[in-house]
Amino acid sequence: MSDSVAGADGRLRCPWALSTPDYVAYHDEEWGRPVHGDDALFERLSLEAFQSGLSWITILRRRPGFRTAFDGFVIAEVAAFTDQDRERLLADTGIIRNRAKIDATVANARVLADWAPGELDELIWSHAPDPATRPAPKGISDVPAVTPESTALSKALKKRGLRFVGPTTAYALMQACGLVDDHLADCAARRA
Repeated sequence: MSDSVAGADGRLRCPWALSTPDYVAYHDEEWGRPVHGDDALFERLSLEAFQSGLSWITILRRRPGFRTAFDGFVIAEVAAFTDQDRERLLADTGIIRNRAKIDATVANARVLADWAPGELDELIWSHAPDPATRPAPKGISDVPAVTPESTALSKALKKRGLRFVGPTTAYALMQACGLVDDHLADCAARRA
């Protein structure tokens, strides 16, 4: 039996997607769709780190503020942030003002600024599991929080100097960026 739930429009969706209109739009239009590009993946990685310990809706609703505060998550620009930028971020009510997460985001940008173009994209996507080995989840209990691939991705990112990239955060990134498709089997947003 599936855990999918019909929305107001009659379409079946993953149950987490129906609690707010923000979630419906995110679920239907973004979550699980492939994301490529170093800056785009840096943004997703940073937002997943900020989400750690919080609900995703908190981050989703503040995403415009995050994008403004972190200069669109352009790696080269964030890598050049100064102590003044750090203080600005710590005072910015449009983001989550967590010192450790802010420092990790800037430090990660500095690490990534030294990578070759496309290297972050290549590293992350090299950990995508073969879709043929992953049956579509029928219920929420079929969706893991951590996988061997996310653990390997976390280790690879940490080995290269990135912070706030544990296996759970890495798996959330994999879900959000389409490395895995964890939409339930009968969810309208599941890829064919």
